[in-house]
Parts: sequence; C-alpha cells; structure tokens
Amino acid sequence: MYEHFFQCPYCWEEISMLLDPSITSQTYVEDCEVCCNPIEVTPRFEENELVGFDAQDIEQ
Repeated sequence: MYEHFFQCPYCWEEISMLLDPSITSQTYVEDCEVCCNPIEVTPRFEENELVGFDAQDIEQ
C-alpha cells in the first residue's frame, strides 16, 4: 500500500489515504476523515509509482 497526503476539497485539511499501486488506474469515492464529505479519488500508477492523483468534491 502507498500512503498519499493531500488537501480535502471541502474543508482544506490535509488528509491521507492508502492507495493500492497494483491497480494502475482507478476512480472511487471515499469520505474525508475530517469533515466526512465524499471525495472522488483518481490515482494513477506506473511501475508501482504514483504518477497522477486527483481528488474532487462530488456535486450534490
């Protein structure tokens, strides 16, 4: 697993998520550990290295 730190698009707090580098490209929703709002997370890996990461709020 790969721990990645980033800023929540809702509360702007720094949070971290564990990412699985064995899946090269994925998109999923995970709640912020601070404000509990849903974040759409899209990590991209190449050769087990994180090469792209996007975290967006989900429009309700």
